Amino acid sequence: MTRTTDFIARRAEIWRDWRRDLHAHPELGFQEHRTAGLVADRLRAAGWEVTEGIGGTGVVGRLRRGDGPSIGLRADMDALPMDEQTNLPHASTVPGVFHGCGHDGHTVTLLAVAETLAEAADFSGTVHLIFQPAEEGLGGGLRMVQDGLFDRFPCQRVYGFHNSPLLPLGATTVRPGAAMASADEFTVTFTGRGGHAALPHHARDCALALAELTVSLQSLVAREVSALASAVLSVTQIHVGTTHNVLAGSGWLGGTVRCLAAAERDQLEAGIARMARATALSRDLEAEVSYTRGYPPLINDADAAARVARALSSGPEADFRPEEPPIMAAEDFAYMLEVVPGAYMNFGLVPEGQDWPMVHNPAYDYNDDLTPIATCHLVALVEQELRG
Repeated sequence: MTRTTDFIARRAEIWRDWRRDLHAHPELGFQEHRTAGLVADRLRAAGWEVTEGIGGTGVVGRLRRGDGPSIGLRADMDALPMDEQTNLPHASTVPGVFHGCGHDGHTVTLLAVAETLAEAADFSGTVHLIFQPAEEGLGGGLRMVQDGLFDRFPCQRVYGFHNSPLLPLGATTVRPGAAMASADEFTVTFTGRGGHAALPHHARDCALALAELTVSLQSLVAREVSALASAVLSVTQIHVGTTHNVLAGSGWLGGTVRCLAAAERDQLEAGIARMARATALSRDLEAEVSYTRGYPPLINDADAAARVARALSSGPEADFRPEEPPIMAAEDFAYMLEVVPGAYMNFGLVPEGQDWPMVHNPAYDYNDDLTPIATCHLVALVEQELRG
């Protein structure tokens, strides 16, 4: 056993306890005050320079060791606004707030990397550990970039990671180019004329129009986006009416659009507006369309992805899977990759022979057995990139 793997094995139970403590005390985006405080304290205890309050509640640790380039590793810290249904001893103690995406595990993994690099790793250069707030829809990654993250902590490359319930424990993936989708939101509001449900000819029925538009929108991907491209359009909300015998005078629907490329993103934004107005015209209604662009597609730099692949595929027990397809979920690490070349990798967490709930499921929990595995991979990546 090498010095690094021996250190990781000795610390694994402590990191497990840290992770479960964070899981029991989740915090929403830009409210991660307890989490950020613990991160800062443990970084300082490991000998890192610490800067707090970047992009709100973000924390950056810096470790310089000799001459060489500078790289960054990023983890997210925030929880989700949902109730937990695991009944575990370390379940959330905060009603309506739950680490349902494994960011507690990501945070502790990066702390484990901090301890391992400080105590047992061999490298020459500078490592920045970026603990980001508010990944879950609030754009904490963008906030950190706007707050001068890479001006204050220059990086030649930056790397991110996520746990994956789609892969077995020990499996790893990274891919060049588009790896995750953009995330946009749309709302269509119809305004007509309310009336008695028994006399629909005296009204202008918004419920019927919303139903027609919901079905029609599905044809945008099925019939207007190339079969060789990737896009998702989902209507997730329909709000109309208050009782059985009243035709509502207004109503709205909303949903999400996910794309891997700008062309499909532009095409679907225009198509939603066109179909909404056409449906309104056919039913003598007024239409108001709102389309909000969210996270951009996550695009891995080809050279950085190749570097990650080399690190993940090293070692006799490596289970690197280079052919995994892109994921149509979104990640605001994409904002960091728009500024600094880098790559985003996935670590499988499902034990052999077991099923595992997907992230954002109320029964999900991070697998603590992943922390030492991911730590080994990330430390190996640092040592590869910053050879002494």
